Amino acid sequence: MTGRVLIIGLGLIGGSLAICIKSENEECIVTGYDQDKEQLRLAKLLGIIDCEADRIEAEAGKADLIIVATPVAASVGIMEMLSKMRLKQGAIVTDTGSTKRTVSRYGDLLRENGAVFIGGHPMAGSHKSGVTAAKKILFENAYYMLTPEEYVSASSMEALKEWLKGTKAKFLVVSPDYHDYLTGVVSHFPHLVAASLVHQAAQAEETHELVGRLAAGGFRDITRIASGSPEMWKDIFIDNRDVLLTLLKDWKDEMHHVEELLLSADAGSIKDYITKAKQYRDGLPTRDKGAIPSFYDLFVDVPDYPGVVSEITGYLAREEISIVNIRIVETREGVYGVLVLSFQTESDRLFAQNCLLRNTDYDMSVG
Repeated sequence: MTGRVLIIGLGLIGGSLAICIKSENEECIVTGYDQDKEQLRLAKLLGIIDCEADRIEAEAGKADLIIVATPVAASVGIMEMLSKMRLKQGAIVTDTGSTKRTVSRYGDLLRENGAVFIGGHPMAGSHKSGVTAAKKILFENAYYMLTPEEYVSASSMEALKEWLKGTKAKFLVVSPDYHDYLTGVVSHFPHLVAASLVHQAAQAEETHELVGRLAAGGFRDITRIASGSPEMWKDIFIDNRDVLLTLLKDWKDEMHHVEELLLSADAGSIKDYITKAKQYRDGLPTRDKGAIPSFYDLFVDVPDYPGVVSEITGYLAREEISIVNIRIVETREGVYGVLVLSFQTESDRLFAQNCLLRNTDYDMSVG
């Protein structure tokens, strides 16, 4: 593809898309804009973009493709701005937001301007943020949802896919409303539940001080998505509130069913309930990237002596294996002294496991 691309928002997603587009379309010109001038400077310095834009207005009218890679609330304001500007005839505008309820409303206004809006949502992420964390492989084999309105032509859809070919993502085409339902079920509502579980534990700790210590293990792992950006998730909850309210009603019904099971003390029914949940969960794809970024953890049972952590990280550093997070948990299913190493990819975790097997005799497990 040839032409000009404008990427608004040069964080992890915007920066990674710039890298993917430039790698596959060497003759195109990628211009970047970000309110954070340091991110903009770094993007240019690292060669992630070709040109810097001081103002969106100065570049939008020249672009064949405009990607709005900002948080949901900011995307709405940018879409409103673009809808009032004179854009190139046939220019494609897309976003990367987690909800489509509001941004899709600007599709008709953009169409009146001669442009085409196709909502987008790459289901990929990382423990790190900012343009320096951008990488070409971020979207590889991840689902990339596209949410065109009915009037969007097949040629426009193919053009956008061609622009995004370098992501090596798996494209799914759904309506904006269906997108918001799907992401509500597998991403937004789980975050709401995780936040609620954390609130419940915090309240319990007020009268039972051991709660916080015991929550350092498995509880911390199953609720880790509650550590996401409050600013970002606030916008998502508001924009997708209708779906969340429906799911919350379903959840209350489900919890009422669980309550009845417990009141009945029917061992068979309770076991059947747990078994069905286990079967469904165990049947989920293990290698596919979903709506919530995967965490590739390696649990290492380590002895308690000075320097053990630096010893282990030293082995990994010598083989240039990158760790994205490291922590020690006091308890995990009754095991003491567990070092938890988190990695960006499954292959990194495997390399780390093999490295430590060669250099230590510590017990390890994955999670």
